[in-house]
This record gives sequence, C-alpha cells and structure tokens, in this order.
Amino acid sequence: MRDVQPSTFSMSLTDTHCHLDFSKFDEDRDAVIQRAIDAGVTKILMPAINLESCLSVIRLAQSHPNLYAAIGFHPTDADKWNASSVDALRNIAQSADNKVVAIGEIGLDYYWVKENEKRAHQRQVLQQQLNLASEVKKPVIIHLREENNMDAGEASKDILEILETWHKALQSAENPLAKRPGVFHSFGGSFEIAQKAMAMNFYIGVTGPVTFKNAPERHALVKQLPLERLLIETDAPFLTPHPHRGKRNEPAFVSEIADKIAQLHSRSQSEAASITSANAARLFGWGD
Repeated sequence: MRDVQPSTFSMSLTDTHCHLDFSKFDEDRDAVIQRAIDAGVTKILMPAINLESCLSVIRLAQSHPNLYAAIGFHPTDADKWNASSVDALRNIAQSADNKVVAIGEIGLDYYWVKENEKRAHQRQVLQQQLNLASEVKKPVIIHLREENNMDAGEASKDILEILETWHKALQSAENPLAKRPGVFHSFGGSFEIAQKAMAMNFYIGVTGPVTFKNAPERHALVKQLPLERLLIETDAPFLTPHPHRGKRNEPAFVSEIADKIAQLHSRSQSEAASITSANAARLFGWGD
C-alpha cells in the first residue's frame, strides 16, 4: 500500500451530496462555501427533499458558480406529493436547466416509514419521479434505507425491481440516461446490491462513515468496489467524517472521505480525488 500523505489544496474535489440549504448553515453559509473552495472543492451538488427545498437549492445554485442542484421529493416527504408535484418539478427543471443536474433525492425509506400503505405511496412517488428523469434526461440520486438499518431487505428488493424495469425501458428507448442513470447515495447495502446497481451503470456514493475506525465491513465493501464507480459525498450537515465527528459536517470535509478511499484502494490522494471528480462530471455533466 502506498503511503497516504496529508490533503493538499491542489487537488480537485467534488461533494456530490450536501444539504447546504438546511438551516444549520444559515449563520455561516458563505464561510462554509469559502472553506470548501479553500480545501479544493470545485463542485457541490445540493439535492432537494421537497418542493420548498427545490426552490431553495435552485436559488443557492444560481448564486454561486460552484453550486449545482438536484430537484425531487425525498421518500420521507412523500406525503407532501400531490397531483401537481410532477408538473412543478418539470417547470423548475426547465426554467433552471443549466443548474439542475439531477432528479433527487428520491427513493425508498423503510427505516422511518413502517406502514405498508405509506411504503406503497413511496414507491408510486418514486416511479413518477423516475418517469420525469427519463423525460428530462437527468440522472437520479437514490436514497435507500432499510428497516433497522439492515444491509439488505424489503426496501432493497423493491427498489431494485423498480429500477431494473426503469433501466430496461431506458435501454429499449435508446435513452442516453441508460448509460448514466444515477447514484445510490450514501450506500450502506450489501456487495450484492452494489453489484446489481453497477450492472445498471449506477454509481455508488461513499460518505463519512467509511472513515470511522469501527467500520470494518464498510471498509471491506468500499475496497471491493471499483474506483471508477465511486462518488464522494458529505451528506452535510450529517454523517461527519473522522476526525471531525461531533461537529457539524460541511463540504470541506469531503477530503477526509477521498483520503480514506485512496487508502483502501492503495492509490494516491490526488488519484482518488481526480477519478471520483471525473466520475461526477461524467454522471452530472455540470450544466452541459
């Protein structure tokens, strides 16, 4: 294994998942962005969780050249979805097209939602947003969380079934999205699920827990996954990486995740940063 050197500001890093619109950043948002830039972070993607959040991330993205937005309804906000929601998302995507690079954060969450009826509603909302992604040709950011935080279960089974059908339809229609359908955000599932996701050309998002010393299973998983299929994410203000645990997470800390991935793959930090940033550019296009 190569020696891993301390982070340098000459590296080009990307944070592909950061909730910079959340209130925890209200007092020092500009300073947070500047610290990220100083740490070498050249792109930050902010996913929405509901319609109000969509408007917030768009405003932020339009205010700064380094910021981009994803629009969508998080599964735990599926109860806010109504008959006009898909049209609202479509209008937002079309009006701010160069800053909207994905549909997300969308998916299934069986951790917080237990009732079968509400889980079925999540699946319906997910399907409608996948249909929108097909239409506007923007990749999706997938949230997947199992009941009791298991690495596999009913949520994984349901989402893979939905996504495999969707991906086959993309291929049949020769939709270019079939080659870059999206990313499984903050992946905590099994290697088998990751393989099925990558078989559909999905990327795998890696967040702060990979830096934890007491996470050997996550280390082993990330080590098995090809570097060319990984994205780095902070999920700030959540999932703060070591050695900053206990503090609010922020985009500048994405370097800690890149450093750990480099270590696990026996690569230099600059290689890990460069490859994951290139992966992000390939997936999101960054306004192209």
